Amino acid sequence: MEYQDFINAVAARAKVSTDQAATLTRSTLQTLAYRISAGQAEDLAYQLPDGLAAHLSRPLGGEMAAPFGFEEFVRRVGDDPDVDRALAGAAVPAVLTTLREAVTRDEFENAAAQLPKEFWQAIEPVSAGGGPHLAS
Repeated sequence: MEYQDFINAVAARAKVSTDQAATLTRSTLQTLAYRISAGQAEDLAYQLPDGLAAHLSRPLGGEMAAPFGFEEFVRRVGDDPDVDRALAGAAVPAVLTTLREAVTRDEFENAAAQLPKEFWQAIEPVSAGGGPHLAS
């Protein structure tokens, strides 16, 4: 998936402009990078276009994943000074759903295994013949 296709998909799902979608995507991916292991974040980044991959990197020394739930995840995205806090709740599921479409099924499931079930209940179901449906 190309960068602009990813951003357009997030914009459509979250019902925001593409500029807002780009900001929300950046903040969501950066927050995800701190929620999953550094190795898993790197594996996801490897499958994304450069404009998105960089958001999944952590500063040196940040190897451990921080254990927090979905509500805290959304709060952290909303705390980003560039993000409209009111949009974070719709944006996080939109970005995670688009991420699921942008990477391989195995890679997405490896990342999903590091997150509580509540994350995956927020993701849109996949259409028939698509990737994983982890909200069961």
